[in-house]
Amino acid sequence: MKILALYSIKGGVGKTSSAVNLAYCAANTGLRTLVWDLDPQGASSYYFRIKPKIKGGGKDLISGKRELDDSIKGTDFENLDLLPADFSFRNFDLLLDDKKNPTKQLKKRLTSLSKDHDLVFLDCPPSISLLSEAVFAAADFLLTPIIPTTLSLRTLEQLSEFIAQQELSNTTLVPFFSMVDRRKSLHKDIMLQVQEDYPSLLSTTVPYASEIERMGLERKPLGAYSAKSRAAEAYRALWQEIALRIRV
Repeated sequence: MKILALYSIKGGVGKTSSAVNLAYCAANTGLRTLVWDLDPQGASSYYFRIKPKIKGGGKDLISGKRELDDSIKGTDFENLDLLPADFSFRNFDLLLDDKKNPTKQLKKRLTSLSKDHDLVFLDCPPSISLLSEAVFAAADFLLTPIIPTTLSLRTLEQLSEFIAQQELSNTTLVPFFSMVDRRKSLHKDIMLQVQEDYPSLLSTTVPYASEIERMGLERKPLGAYSAKSRAAEAYRALWQEIALRIRV
């Protein structure tokens, strides 16, 4: 089982839309796929039309009182499940801090899912926190969407430096461009800069597109309502590139 975290320090860069669409693409290839919505805002849960509520909340999940399997919900799509968010996830740092070896707790809980799932996508809230460190310890790859802007690039640099300083040798940072507008010279200039500085950068880019914004209205992945759109094609290509990188 591979664990892929959609993670960025910065909000509003396309983490949730990428988690939902990449998971949909993976499931369409026959991989048994799970999205765990770790963000208390519950956007992934909303897109899949599933109530962001877990019995016992994050406390029972982290303590082991409630197994992750017991909270998993099926979606409308074959091979694609969801572990929904809960508003109690806003206290995840406190819950983890009460445990011995707090950064190892997510990986410990996720191990039990390997018999039923080939892939787990973690849709993470934007922050650098104890939960983030637990995500870094659990994930095989950090898929980090970045907008071609100065502030977004700055957060990528901060994340890269943090991983190096913490000596997280098992954490593989895999950035990709999201919300790209190739008509903007700034976008093109920053993309060239990042390509030079980050050799792990994925070559596929996700465009800024109204079809992605419609996900909030349609409440489903792009491929389910706009399969021939430029954005849907970009996510399919992005998934193919990721699948080759992670060897699934």
